[in-house]
Amino acid sequence: MQYVKLGSTGLEVSRISLGCMTYGLPDRGVHEWTLDEEASRPLIRQALDAGINFFDTANVYSDGTSEEIVGRALRDFAHRDEIVLATKVHGRMRPGPNGGGLSRKAVMTEIDHSLTRLGTDYVDLYQIHRYDPHTPVEETMEALHDLVKAGKVRYLGASSMYAWQFSKLQYTARLHGWTRFVSMQNHYNLLYREEEREMLPLCADQGVAVLPWSPLARGRLTRDWDSTTARSATDAFGSRLYLESDRTIVDAVTHIADTRGVPRARVALAWLLHQPTVTAPVIGAARPHHLDDAVAAVELELTDKEIEELGRGYTARAVSGH
Repeated sequence: MQYVKLGSTGLEVSRISLGCMTYGLPDRGVHEWTLDEEASRPLIRQALDAGINFFDTANVYSDGTSEEIVGRALRDFAHRDEIVLATKVHGRMRPGPNGGGLSRKAVMTEIDHSLTRLGTDYVDLYQIHRYDPHTPVEETMEALHDLVKAGKVRYLGASSMYAWQFSKLQYTARLHGWTRFVSMQNHYNLLYREEEREMLPLCADQGVAVLPWSPLARGRLTRDWDSTTARSATDAFGSRLYLESDRTIVDAVTHIADTRGVPRARVALAWLLHQPTVTAPVIGAARPHHLDDAVAAVELELTDKEIEELGRGYTARAVSGH
């Protein structure tokens, strides 16, 4: 495993981050395909054994049970000081007023709930899951800064939003001397590259780490175009993200993978890891070979010709995933 700095910070993270939305009780969320604790723990341990030290979850994943499962596994299998643990805030956790969003009340409440579920005194990276247009940015950024000063959070990160929104948040923090975001977790892969227009150049200019979610396009890049999985059959959100014309890119991935004699997932992840702005893709792993392919992709060197072939069929599209 290779390790890199998280943006302009001194924090070292593995080049692969294990996304933990896959782990959580299926009857406690909207995802029927999540793995319960018994099925999740071997995969978390496998990730640790492979050298992955960066684990990403969120309060909303399976109604908090992802945090519970991940927290217990990491306590049993790892030393807290050796891992980088990330979670998120914004999504609705309960009905009624103040059950979600980025108000001071929500931020202060949800960090305590997350810490309890994770079984830790602090998280290394606390990320706002989305932009909250209904709360003043000053209120959100000051509340997040206070969590850092209280020792509950080490670093701050953000996730999918427009570049102007991210700039506004960062500028507000800088103006007041508050803690700024050090990472951006955004939607970026071979089938969705709209982030290359504004967000990725902004992150490169400001020294912000890029942690792409859905790096394999919800599995689209790993299988035949017309095939389906248990997840894709019930994934209404994911079905809106990609275009029929993306088939040509999947064909290119298949061609290079077949030529190389490696799985398609390795080629698609290797392309992402070759992008100069990318720090650590956030991968999901429901089976051992998912982790094997992700770790192997770190060492797969693509040629300039292969990178050109993979990017040739891309079609611009509307922004999605925010």
